[in-house]
Amino acid sequence: MTKYRVNVLHVCAWVVGLSASHAMAGQKNIVETAVAAGSFKTLATALKAADLVETLSGKGPFTVLAPTDAAFAKLPAGALDNLLKNKDQLRAVLFQHVVSGEAMSKDVVKMASIKTLLGQTVPVDASHGVRIGSATVTQPDIACSNGVIHVIDSVLLPKNDLVETARNAGSFKTLLTALDAAGLTDTLRSEGPFTVFAPTDDAFAKLPKGTLDSLLKDKKKLASILTYHVVPGRVMAADVVKLKEAKTVQGQSVKIDTSSGVQVDGARVIKPDVKSDNGVIHVIDTVILPK
Repeated sequence: MTKYRVNVLHVCAWVVGLSASHAMAGQKNIVETAVAAGSFKTLATALKAADLVETLSGKGPFTVLAPTDAAFAKLPAGALDNLLKNKDQLRAVLFQHVVSGEAMSKDVVKMASIKTLLGQTVPVDASHGVRIGSATVTQPDIACSNGVIHVIDSVLLPKNDLVETARNAGSFKTLLTALDAAGLTDTLRSEGPFTVFAPTDDAFAKLPKGTLDSLLKDKKKLASILTYHVVPGRVMAADVVKLKEAKTVQGQSVKIDTSSGVQVDGARVIKPDVKSDNGVIHVIDTVILPK
C-alpha cells in the first residue's frame, strides 16, 4: 500500500510538473519557447536568417510544426546551407511549417489536410499517430502565448508547384509579386495543370516607366494580363511548335510563330519546358498584353 501511494504521488507530481511547464511555456511566445527548449537551434537560426523572428513573436495566433535539430540534420548534404543563403527559398520552407490560427492536436486529428501560410495544402493522417505530410508529430500541444507548437521529426519541403518552381528559378520576383497582387497565387498552386508563359524580371523591366506600379494598383487589369500568360493544360514545347495559337485562361488567344525560334505574341521563348508538379513554364523575354 505504501509503495502504491508513493507511485501515485510520483505520477501526480509528474502531471503537476508537466502542467506547470506548459503553463510556463504559455507565458513565452513561439520563438522564445523554441529557443528555451534547446532542441530547435537550427530552426531558430533559420528564422533569424529569414527575418521571421518578429513575425512569429507577434500576436498571431499561429500553429507551428517545428522540426527539431535532428529533423534538419536529415536533409541532404548541403541543402540547409543552400537554404540559409537563399532568403526567398528559406522563407518559403519555413512558411510551409506555419498555419494561421491555433490548431490544437484535438483539432488537427479531425482534419484531412491543413493549409500553411505558404499557401500549399498538406495532408493529415491520424490513422497511426499523427502524420502531417511526410513528418510525424512527436510532441503535440506545446502552448505558447501566441499559439501552439507541434514538434515534428522531418522538415516539410514545399511541393514543386508552379509558384515554387518560379521562386526557385530566382528570375521571376516581379511575376510572383504581381500574382500576389492579383490574387492568383493560389490558382497557380492548385491542381491544374497549367502552362505559363512566364516573363522574367528583365521582361517586366522593359515595360514603360510607371506601367508596373500602375498595374499593381489595378487588380482587375493586372489579373487580365497575367491570365493572358496562362493556358489550361500541360502544353510542352513539342506541342507548342505545332500550334498557330492557344486560348488563354483570360479568354483571348495568343499567336504562336515558329518561323524563327518560338514566339508567343511576339515574345521570344528563351527557355522552354521548365517542369513543375502542376504544369510547365516556358520562359519569355517580354510581357504580352491582351488586345
